Amino acid sequence: MGVALTLLSFDLWQWLALFQHELLLFAGVFFLIGAADDLAVDLVWIWLKLTGKADTPVIDRARMQREPLHGGAAIFIPAWDEAEVIGDTIRHALSSWPQKGLRLYIGCYRNDPASITAAMAAAGGDARLRIVIHDCAGPSTKADCLNRLYEAMCDDERRSGERFTMTVFHDAEDLVDPAGLALLDRAVCAGADFAQLPVEPLPQARSRWLGSHYCEEFAEAHGKAMVVRNALGAGLPAAGVGCAVSRGALERLCHQRADHRPFNAESLTEDYELGLAVAQAGGICQFVRARDQDGLLVATRAYFPSRLEEVIRQKTRWVHGIALQGWDRIGWGGSVIEMWMRGRDRRGPMTALVLLMGYTLLALTTLGWTAAAMGYGQPVALSPLLEWLLIANFIAFLWRAGFRFGFTAREYGPAEGLRAVLRIPITNIVAIMAGRRATFAYIKTLSGSAAVWDKTPHRSHPASLANARAGAQ
Repeated sequence: MGVALTLLSFDLWQWLALFQHELLLFAGVFFLIGAADDLAVDLVWIWLKLTGKADTPVIDRARMQREPLHGGAAIFIPAWDEAEVIGDTIRHALSSWPQKGLRLYIGCYRNDPASITAAMAAAGGDARLRIVIHDCAGPSTKADCLNRLYEAMCDDERRSGERFTMTVFHDAEDLVDPAGLALLDRAVCAGADFAQLPVEPLPQARSRWLGSHYCEEFAEAHGKAMVVRNALGAGLPAAGVGCAVSRGALERLCHQRADHRPFNAESLTEDYELGLAVAQAGGICQFVRARDQDGLLVATRAYFPSRLEEVIRQKTRWVHGIALQGWDRIGWGGSVIEMWMRGRDRRGPMTALVLLMGYTLLALTTLGWTAAAMGYGQPVALSPLLEWLLIANFIAFLWRAGFRFGFTAREYGPAEGLRAVLRIPITNIVAIMAGRRATFAYIKTLSGSAAVWDKTPHRSHPASLANARAGAQ
């Protein structure tokens, strides 16, 4: 009996070692493929910097804030259950953008009286604000709310006999940049059909390891990836905030749809699809980066979710809408560059799977070392191929960590840059959880489930916190 148990345990550890070996080979190859993909973008960005094609212009923020618009600007802000932040957003936007040529459209729902009341209270008698009440009970989807705002804008244009030059999109929690509207206006009037400002998540002292992890993601995405896409002429995915579409381009999108509305009401990531749709229709896209004399980036800022469930919910919506719905809805584009960039956008589910394998390997390796120390089995023998894969992946990790530190430190300082590197395991775990949840959510929609506005709650606005600190001094 003792011999049989020994043979059984021997076979168990041998099978475990074999499984670990094959998993290590599979994960190592796919990690390296992902690293090569990122390296290609890194090298293009380095070339752009060395040749001066990625230099960021310096502007006078105060002068840009006062610069008159070349035409009318309609600002769309959909708001469902945003009573805690919408008032601060409205007050800050109207004070930051004194131009007479803008009109702020706030999309509310008839069954959300708190948001309606907060928006009305923030008006302050400013005639540039219009509150639009959706004719259906909320929440529908953000895309559906934006369609209602588009109808309201068209009604105003018919009554006044004048058309807006551009439509600007923002979220209910955004802290707009005083120079942002003028920069977007310049880009559109210079011929851009779509223009996107950078997004800069704000660090959160109370959520250093979860809520602040968005800092490094957007620092790299909008400091490197979008710069590369812009230089290569690929379509630019809209962030949904701090972006503008020319009036003509928006109308062309409407003509392409049977319902003559700019957005598909069933889309979970209508913002991402917007920029790509403009490019696919032949429009010119431009990523607009600028800094003021103090080196501060002109960007849209906000506090991002800081609770695990809310972070997972938001990332799930992004993966579901971009990687899974996007595959069905907007295809792959025509050029090789466009296919490459859309493939990068849709790596979410595969990345989650490979990361899960990586952490499974970590657990198996720990178990194997423990078993070997106790006299059961032997550690996995590494072939020359596996050794090469591990070395290459380790070098790729160091390269990636260096870039993450550099881009984050440039915007937030070296302390936040260091935390960005230390947060890598957290961002990986979030990616795994969101990828799994998005896959199951997508399967549910295939069976007929309707898409809903699975938004994250916003509890504080940067402007209100800044005013509170100023009042305490």
